[in-house]
Amino acid sequence: MQPDQGNSMGGRPRVSVALCTYNGSRFIEEQIRSICTQTLPPHEIVLSDDASSDNCVAVARRVHEHLTASGVETPRLRLLQNPVALGVTRNFEQAVKACEGDYIALCDQDDIWHPEKLARLVGALQSDGGRSLAHADARLVDSQGQPLGTTLFEALGVSQAEIDQVQRGQAFDVLLRRNLVTGATAVFRRTLLERALPFPEGWLHDEWLGLIAAAQGGVDVVAWCCIDYRQHGANQVGAGKLGLVGRIRKAMQPRGDDAARRGAKARLLIERLEAMAVPDAMVEKARMRLLHQQRRAALPRFRPARVVPVVMEWASGRYARYDYGLQGVIRDLMAAP
Repeated sequence: MQPDQGNSMGGRPRVSVALCTYNGSRFIEEQIRSICTQTLPPHEIVLSDDASSDNCVAVARRVHEHLTASGVETPRLRLLQNPVALGVTRNFEQAVKACEGDYIALCDQDDIWHPEKLARLVGALQSDGGRSLAHADARLVDSQGQPLGTTLFEALGVSQAEIDQVQRGQAFDVLLRRNLVTGATAVFRRTLLERALPFPEGWLHDEWLGLIAAAQGGVDVVAWCCIDYRQHGANQVGAGKLGLVGRIRKAMQPRGDDAARRGAKARLLIERLEAMAVPDAMVEKARMRLLHQQRRAALPRFRPARVVPVVMEWASGRYARYDYGLQGVIRDLMAAP
């Protein structure tokens, strides 16, 4: 680790930015500038680079040094450089473990933060001492930073009913059905890591943090665009809105081992919830999710033979509680073997 001291952060909340990079020299300058010009300045940027072959780290260091020299109140910059790539989730795990702040903001290399991002999300957590994580919407932009005319929540089909349910303290039920937390828009309390680490195999870091936060203290969602979320060909994880034709094509794709992989993830979640000693009702919901995935994994290859077991599973209500409802039913009936 190579500490690089910026200016003092004074008495404000100590916020760390966990910034993960991989060959991000094209966009990293804009991102560093947007972090350093927050209305609530962070305490530090922990930049964890995953064996980049470009000059991403050098660009980040140069921009940070320039801003510091020009009198901008910069956070300190701490660098972690992996000689061998760890992958997205392990790289973020490394970054958050190195963060020292009381609040940690996850950060991608190619987005642009809106100036009030940290102030609003940290403020949301401070106003409700019981919640562990807050996340928000994002404006989708192209590789040149031009708005695409939609938001992340719109692309994901996030409903007002889901937002209301999260804000009523029922985030666990919502996130057990599907993930709504995009790491680039999330800030969480450092104490969440006591339960969330290590990140288990098969889980994306933001999906896992959201569920563990929902189980531990709660999640807040802010229906406001906190970043410009850049969409381009090199996105590690992106967002796209499927039309009707796209949904049909997706439904017809081979099922492969999707249900089995989801089942494996559900088992890991159950193990962690049991270790956390959460209420029995919460663990039982996770077990029902596992049962749902097991039933789907066991569906026959012959499509007509799937009708009866799918209808029975639909009647149990588990498609609605742990999947995409009717969309999941159609996929299981139509998907290629």
